[in-house]
Amino acid sequence: MLIRSAAIAAVAAPGSALAAGCAAGSGSTPKTNPTTAGSTGGSAATSASSGAADAKNPFGVKDSDPLDVYVFKGGYGDDYAKAFEDMYKSQHSGSTVTHKGSQDVTGDLQPRFNAGNPPDVIDDSGAKQLKLDVLNKSGQLTNLDKLLDAPSIDDPSKKVRDTLLPGTVEIGLLGSSMFSLNYAFTVWGLWYSSTLFTKNGWTIPKTWDDFMTLCATIKGTGMAPFCHQGKYPYYMMVPLMDLVAKNGGPDVMTAIDNLEPNAWKSDAVKNSVDAIYMLVDKGYMLPGTEGLTHIQSQTQWNQGKAAIIPCGSWLENEQLAATPADFGMAVFAMPSLTGDKMPQTAIRAGAGEPFIVPAKAKNQAGGLEFLRIMCSKAGGASFAQKANSLSVVKDAITPEISAALKPGTKSSNDLYTGAGGQIINWYYINWYSQFETDLEDAMSQLMANKIKPDEFITRAQKAADKCAADSSVQKFKRPTT
Repeated sequence: MLIRSAAIAAVAAPGSALAAGCAAGSGSTPKTNPTTAGSTGGSAATSASSGAADAKNPFGVKDSDPLDVYVFKGGYGDDYAKAFEDMYKSQHSGSTVTHKGSQDVTGDLQPRFNAGNPPDVIDDSGAKQLKLDVLNKSGQLTNLDKLLDAPSIDDPSKKVRDTLLPGTVEIGLLGSSMFSLNYAFTVWGLWYSSTLFTKNGWTIPKTWDDFMTLCATIKGTGMAPFCHQGKYPYYMMVPLMDLVAKNGGPDVMTAIDNLEPNAWKSDAVKNSVDAIYMLVDKGYMLPGTEGLTHIQSQTQWNQGKAAIIPCGSWLENEQLAATPADFGMAVFAMPSLTGDKMPQTAIRAGAGEPFIVPAKAKNQAGGLEFLRIMCSKAGGASFAQKANSLSVVKDAITPEISAALKPGTKSSNDLYTGAGGQIINWYYINWYSQFETDLEDAMSQLMANKIKPDEFITRAQKAADKCAADSSVQKFKRPTT
């Protein structure tokens, strides 16, 4: 099924979503490249190390140059990165690799960027990720078009860009060039225990009315129907914006991404915010969930204190230690609202977990080569085994690997396949980091019942207007096709 999924992706899923493993930002990719409105900004690719460049070593990596790797240690852990590092060392004998896995990306790396001494390759993810639009504007990112045009490790007659699932390049674009390699193929949805649902005879809701009826039934058993990762409100922004996309369709999505006046005052936004607020207003939330971290809320969900939680498909790997053996982790798509313009099966899914090579990396050639190794079939297969997740590498999943995947990963793959190419794409998340932060602040207040839906919409529109009026922020336009 996973092999079939990759094949479907190549034909039917031009978009991809970013919601990286336990990462801030859950964007998606366009069918065509986004266009800029104004200057393109960004950093030009700089020269790599001066080793001997050839088809096997296209960036001229010198084995004597050490490689400095920094990885966000979130839902995917960092064992997968250590496996990539072993591949790098076997390919460049005598090389040494420094590894650090942590969650405070900005705290750890901002001083290094300021000092002109960043790592050579970075997994820039998590709640404390460095903002890519800010790094790009200050010329801190290496242009990765050079990576895309390098020969593939598996078949030198192909370029690296030809080995990646559709949408991978687009999600990393800032202007007309790619500056981040989004590597994990992530599926977003509402997660549940299939064992629990089967035991109680609960069925997966297709409509929001059915969902509210199910929540009432669950609450009647003494269990909280819903919980969320309250300290990181972007988790709840995903279900909200999935509802907006399905209810409003392309016109509403274009208006919001393009920062058009009154875009947040549409009926689709009002319908969706009202629906999300029902979870709070009807008492369907796990008490105190608005103050919990992702791990705390997810663990309480694993313990049966809540039935449903929103998340991306890194959830299974992140919760391995807390998940009972018979839990039966599974995921379903957001239920539909009356008058939806997209099918209920539409989901947010695609490339996430952005990897970057700093423009001032001491071993920029090594950083680029590290990403090229990741884009090999061996790299994609290793990621599936170590991180319990799919990657954006085509044809990396063998039948043996597929058979060994865990139930949550298989369920997310089924959800993606069932979407039939109806993938939700939002761009503003990657384009306008401060705007997204303002939205998350308002979402936090809404889920804590400190503001009502009308106030949320007012704040969202005000944040959009502020972003649109800020001449220092590079503007982009959502494609119309």
